[in-house]
Amino acid sequence: MTYEQILIEPVLSEKANILREEGKYVFKVDPRATKIQIKEAVRRIYNVHPVSCTVMNVSGKPKRLRSRPGYTSSWKKAIVRLSKDEKISVFEGV
Repeated sequence: MTYEQILIEPVLSEKANILREEGKYVFKVDPRATKIQIKEAVRRIYNVHPVSCTVMNVSGKPKRLRSRPGYTSSWKKAIVRLSKDEKISVFEGV
């Protein structure tokens, strides 16, 4: 897997914005990626120094389309903490 394939997209939610103020960035990642691969991908793509990485599997929620029940897709989330005084400029809008 290449680094671009590991990090699928950043998560932009209210909770992710609060975590960003603490120096933690949230990404949707490939389900096969490990913590070490995720940290290395963030380091190479954004030129920052990640300190730690927490991963979790987010299960799909039950939804309905008209009268048919179904589920949204399950996905893997990674929270990457950066060293102090480092920021990812793409998130900050600079």
